[in-house]
Amino acid sequence: MIYEFLKTVHVLSIIVWIGGMVFVLFFLRPAVAQLEASVRLRLMHDVLGRFFKAVLFAAVLILASGVWMLGRVAKQVVQSGGNFEMPLAWTVMAVVGVVMVAIFMHIRFVLFKRFGQAVAMSEWIAGGVALAQIRTWVSISLGLAVLVLLVTLLRLTT
Repeated sequence: MIYEFLKTVHVLSIIVWIGGMVFVLFFLRPAVAQLEASVRLRLMHDVLGRFFKAVLFAAVLILASGVWMLGRVAKQVVQSGGNFEMPLAWTVMAVVGVVMVAIFMHIRFVLFKRFGQAVAMSEWIAGGVALAQIRTWVSISLGLAVLVLLVTLLRLTT
């Protein structure tokens, strides 16, 4: 029962993260492109600030639930006399997930901070540059998320 609960938390947290990236990149950003720079950058700062709080919480849940589920399966295999070998798809999921968390930390604590400082000082060109860097890294992260989904759902590595 606890395994199913944690798997649900894990998947729902992933949906929040990936869904948010898709929304920001493909729907919000193009919609606000017509706005004046000062309005656009302030709006994006506010939206991203809220989104990044949710992603930080989701990332913690994803990592914690993933580690717990792996440990639980490994423990059950060992207790039944077997040798636990993590499937390649799980390894890919775990490694890419950790890379995505590292990318998010860079986005949140370096690039978003730089973006916030530019917005606070009304430096719209610097803010635009910082936002473009955030977009690039979010795009990379979304690509990695799609890779993980393909590997796990289509079992491409097993």
